[in-house]
Amino acid sequence: MRASSPNGSSRPSGPGAPNASSAGRPRSEEAHKAILDATLDLLVEVGYSALTVEGIAQRAGVGKATIYRRWPSKLPLVIEAFGRLPALEEADTGDLITDLERMLRDYLRLFNSSPLRAVLPSLAGERAHNPELSELFAPVVRDRRQPLIRALERAVARGELSADLDLDLAADLIVGPIAVRLFFTGGKIHPRIVRPILELALAGLRQGPARGARGASA
Repeated sequence: MRASSPNGSSRPSGPGAPNASSAGRPRSEEAHKAILDATLDLLVEVGYSALTVEGIAQRAGVGKATIYRRWPSKLPLVIEAFGRLPALEEADTGDLITDLERMLRDYLRLFNSSPLRAVLPSLAGERAHNPELSELFAPVVRDRRQPLIRALERAVARGELSADLDLDLAADLIVGPIAVRLFFTGGKIHPRIVRPILELALAGLRQGPARGARGASA
């Protein structure tokens, strides 16, 4: 087999060709991005249940074989595409409420202006009757909330919160009101509502956990 020239101009790279040339690698990366973008677009338009590999391939301008070489089914493809959406970003100012307000305000701005607003409810609803999706989605969600958990851990270390606090339950209490408004009562949430939510949540958390509350988040 003739090797590619250093500038990659000797031959085009076909789908699945081994040892892709330097011209083929960017083309492969472009196809990969197009597939992920198409997946997110269609998740917004049709939701998870109606999403098909055929539809993704058509939207991305690739063959189904191109998708199946990278992902065995639509499920891992959706999980990877979801991972490209905005998540909580770390904030460490030395003050818990400032950290949380900064993280949640920034997240809400991104949430309201990205596909996350439609994609997250679609996947969350699908988890109830799709055990395979639930199994793959759960660690992704846990990983995305780690900046919040770490902010609570730092607050415990500083003495702002009780050392006995159930951090997962505390995190649920902080983001719960936002989730209810986003997914059940409808409408966008303005970032300015974050501060009152946090003040109410932290007023309860600073009183310490109720007896027997540990592990109740399960």
